[in-house]
Amino acid sequence: MNNRLFIGIAGGSGSGKTTLAKQLADYFGDRLSLLRHDDYYKSQASLTLEERSALNFDHPDAFDTQLLIQHLDELRQGKDILCPIYNYSLHDRSSEFRTIKATEVIVLEGILIFENPEILNRLDIKIFVDTDADVRIIRRIKRDVSERGRDLDSVISQYFATVKPMHELFVEPSKRHADVIVPEGGMNRVALEMITQRIISHIEKKGASTTNV
Repeated sequence: MNNRLFIGIAGGSGSGKTTLAKQLADYFGDRLSLLRHDDYYKSQASLTLEERSALNFDHPDAFDTQLLIQHLDELRQGKDILCPIYNYSLHDRSSEFRTIKATEVIVLEGILIFENPEILNRLDIKIFVDTDADVRIIRRIKRDVSERGRDLDSVISQYFATVKPMHELFVEPSKRHADVIVPEGGMNRVALEMITQRIISHIEKKGASTTNV
């Protein structure tokens, strides 16, 4: 039950944390499950699209933290979970879910996962991706316009209204909880190799422990 390794990858929007998490998921395949904090945004189905688009999605209160904690505990116990799926174009949860397997390694990535003490206590390794603000805003603009169906004006407006101030208030201070700080995220090949080796070591130790029982 306690042999699963829980890794948290935090950092500002556009820092490269998602790229790092995906690279780990691609490398380890079905031995690693990836959770995205964004999928745990609270449902806002009662609001219009215009009202939802004006919400502050970079504040801790925007997330269904209790559901995430419940799911982390269930995964720790070896239970698969049904994770909600967030729709960025609609600014709301979709009606679909995806199954997350209780694999040997669980990676949780998101901007605010180190802000909450209960989430922190459930992470064995905490990685903060630290990237220059100018790089982050450029990456965010390119991502939101090309991948999430947003227009340029809305992305820039949201950045200055909520993303930047919430980063300074919540995300940047949470860096002090990190065990490892990685500049440039998935672009940092040395850091990726070190993290990969740490996970391999965990899997090998778990295998040896199981063999010796």
